[in-house]
Amino acid sequence: MAESMKGLRRTHRCGELSGANIGETVTIMGWVQKNRNKGGLVFVDVRDRAGMIQVVFEEGRSEEALIEKAAKLRAEYVVAVTGRVEKRAGAVNENLATGEIEIIPDELRVLSESETPPFPIEENVKTKEEVRLKYRYLDLRRPDMQRTLMMRSRVATLTRQFLAEKGFLEIETPVLIGSTPEGARDYLVPSRIHQGHFYALPQSPQLFKQLLMCSGCDRYFQLAKCFRDEDLRADRQPEFTQIDMELSFVDVDDVIDVNERLLARIFKEVLGKEIPLPIPRMTWQEAMDRYGSDKPDIRFGMELQNVTEVVKNCGFAVFKGAIEQGGTVRGINAKGQGAMPRKKIDKLVEFAKGYGAKGLAYIALQEDGAVKSSFAKFMTEEEMGALIEAMKGENGDLLLFAADQNKVVWDVLGALRLELARQMELVDKNDYRFLWVTEFPLLEWSEEQDRFVAMHHPFTMPMEEDLPFIDSDPGRVRAKAYDIVLNGTELGGGSVRIFNPEIQNKMFEVLGFTPEQAKEQFGFLLTAFKYGVPPHAGLAYGFDRLIMLMAKQESIRDVIAFPKIKDASDLMTEAPTRVDEKQLEELGLVIREEK
Repeated sequence: MAESMKGLRRTHRCGELSGANIGETVTIMGWVQKNRNKGGLVFVDVRDRAGMIQVVFEEGRSEEALIEKAAKLRAEYVVAVTGRVEKRAGAVNENLATGEIEIIPDELRVLSESETPPFPIEENVKTKEEVRLKYRYLDLRRPDMQRTLMMRSRVATLTRQFLAEKGFLEIETPVLIGSTPEGARDYLVPSRIHQGHFYALPQSPQLFKQLLMCSGCDRYFQLAKCFRDEDLRADRQPEFTQIDMELSFVDVDDVIDVNERLLARIFKEVLGKEIPLPIPRMTWQEAMDRYGSDKPDIRFGMELQNVTEVVKNCGFAVFKGAIEQGGTVRGINAKGQGAMPRKKIDKLVEFAKGYGAKGLAYIALQEDGAVKSSFAKFMTEEEMGALIEAMKGENGDLLLFAADQNKVVWDVLGALRLELARQMELVDKNDYRFLWVTEFPLLEWSEEQDRFVAMHHPFTMPMEEDLPFIDSDPGRVRAKAYDIVLNGTELGGGSVRIFNPEIQNKMFEVLGFTPEQAKEQFGFLLTAFKYGVPPHAGLAYGFDRLIMLMAKQESIRDVIAFPKIKDASDLMTEAPTRVDEKQLEELGLVIREEK
């Protein structure tokens, strides 16, 4: 039978008590973790978000009725205990922050009873994720989950404090906005008042934060909820949070400087990690050439080597054919892997095919100096020697090559590099290596749409020196864009924005917008730009992704209180759900069943 809290007031959280409280009378409240009945001696572990403490009900020190009541406690009962803090009579529990003390109770109240939970409420539980998500409110009671949520809250608070100190204003932007067809799919919200019309949920606050710069707000930020109707991956959710910001009268260096100091503050105060500043920078071209990725993991080497010039006249048709088609030949050196079994190499070939490769050429250099290769018979001894030398190959190394168009070669070797690092255990999870990737291409060619599309968005400023090429060679134009990368994951990205109407109109033209289309979709922004717009730039972080890396989790689902699963549904609330006919009628909607 549940009892009332009347007359009781919690004085401490369980994990906040220590030897300094010995002799004090305290009141704690929390959940029963474990109850051990030794007959006349009952040990009860009580848990809350701060930790756990042992309560001892013992003949001679507690009333008999209290001991009988304690003996009936079960896991996850919610209790209130008032008693004296004493030094542990038994051995100190080194694994518990409160392991040197215990509470000898004067009063015990059962505030709420509990059925047996569907899985144990303990750290590193092996329960299937589907069950954990169905009973997420229980999953969140587990200490490791609570630590992650507390870390998330701490990072959010520090971010707000830091940006407020630097003169930023926290301003909320709308959640019901107009739909734009560029980018990922929008979540649409039907309007009851304007039947046949729809709002969209924002994929980002991009247009509104630029308008805030037009409004003279100078420096803006918010922890913004964003929505994208796209397929999920480990680091994607249909709704997610961004640390979003925009600054006026700045260029690239200004944005990078304030964000480096923000990251240094967060990592120092939350993890005790010193981030050396300035964070290194690398152009997009260099990142692709060296690592095959625009978000390279620089915690280990194994960099790509361009051997196109070395093999351009060799007899191996795969290499020659790729080069003649305008492609390149590049390789990576997996140090010490020369003795890798052929079956394992074949698995790497299949892995590479998953990223677009037609195959994978290899040279396995044996410790005794022998050479095993998939293409040695097509090469002269001199050609093979020159290729091994170009790859800095030594006895015991495995050299792997891809030959194709640049994009395919980069994709294949970039992914293969990460896979080999995983297999070779080259990555230290306690090592945090940041990198700025800069000077992205402004545009990229879309085979699907048969036109250039913006690599970031249509408001990104081109590099001034590349503007002359925007008509004649659009693919050559670099953007004043920058991404912040941590351990091979893109944490965030931003750019200097276009504030010159002529350049903005030219950008729309290159992207295939007619003036009418540009006005229809972005007319309010273009109109605002007629009334004096400052130079401005911004950046947005994936907040969930940042916490995932800081907490060393594999998925952002583990750092969001109530996440969705891969089909964008919620196992706990069973959303999305059907709605009744009356609601549909009010919205002017009819559900058409698929045949």
